Amino acid sequence: MSAPAVGIVGAGQLGRMLALAAYPLGLSVRFLDRAADTPGGQVAPILTGEFTDRGLLRRLGRGAQVVTFDWENVPVEPLQALADRIDFAPPLPALAAAQDRLAEKRLFGKLGIPTNRHAAVDNERDLARAFARIGPGVLKTRRLGYDGKGQVRVRSARDLARAYATLGNAPLLYEEFVPFDCEVSIIGARSARGEIAIYPLNGNVHVDGILRVTRAPWGPTALARAAARHLTRLLEHFRYRGVLTVEFFVRDGRLVANEMAPRVHNSGHWTIEGAETSQFENHLRAILDLPLGSTRARGHAAMVNLIGALPDRAAALGTPGLHWHDYGKSARPGRKLGHCTLIDATPAARDRRVRRLLPGLAPGVRLSLPRLR
Repeated sequence: MSAPAVGIVGAGQLGRMLALAAYPLGLSVRFLDRAADTPGGQVAPILTGEFTDRGLLRRLGRGAQVVTFDWENVPVEPLQALADRIDFAPPLPALAAAQDRLAEKRLFGKLGIPTNRHAAVDNERDLARAFARIGPGVLKTRRLGYDGKGQVRVRSARDLARAYATLGNAPLLYEEFVPFDCEVSIIGARSARGEIAIYPLNGNVHVDGILRVTRAPWGPTALARAAARHLTRLLEHFRYRGVLTVEFFVRDGRLVANEMAPRVHNSGHWTIEGAETSQFENHLRAILDLPLGSTRARGHAAMVNLIGALPDRAAALGTPGLHWHDYGKSARPGRKLGHCTLIDATPAARDRRVRRLLPGLAPGVRLSLPRLR
């Protein structure tokens, strides 16, 4: 009997980690990506071509029980045209909502999930009106923004013309700037039968819009419960299948939703070694409607992204309990090349170790996450 098959659109490092989680479950994997020289293509067969190529999408779905994604910005229209013959998960409406920042903000409001003030911007006059009503903020492209791309900070009226000139060739969203205390994310999975499993809250440190350090579990119980409630509303709204992530700002002990990601997430990489069941395994379980695994943390984890260049491998591996993940990418500034994870018995012990390791793993990055009550 052949192994149950999963198709994955996108073969980046997230796809690679999904494939590595699939094999112990007795699953086979095949990718579709624009290039063959990808992290996922190093560990599983790959079809190469555009994500909009319906012929390639049909080939990916042929023989697969389900087709999933390692990137949320895959165009939805060609997928919708094939939805009667291919089982896509997560559901395409969730993918579409996450691709448009305005639709995403409106969804948060509809579900009672607190977010910052915002306005659609189609021209310079709209931007001036939004600034007059909202004040200092961030102008963002509604689509295709990630890792700090596609956004410009607006501090005063003098910045408006420059900001619009930078991004004004696309539909835009203007958002209130949130002077946040810290950033957190919550990750959970839902299966077709409605089973839900949610991981502990993640505390995240970003530099220039790119995640550099995650610690988990993190934060007071009340904050984690509130984040889990908001995530559960989204999971139930979409009758979701798979892993979903929501990122929040924390301001004065309150959550402000920033964005959601309908896929496995960088801030959940610690779950590979640090949870009873990784986010990657639970995503596969959920999209195949298998029982979900425990999300209990095995200790107190820290994950450090390796950006731009890999540190000395031998020196890093000489650190007791450090887990090294190399994505097999060529180095270039700002590129995620891998990550390291360590687990300790207490938050204090974990933080001491991370602070000692950061100069070697992520030069210039500081561990600056307040302890909230």
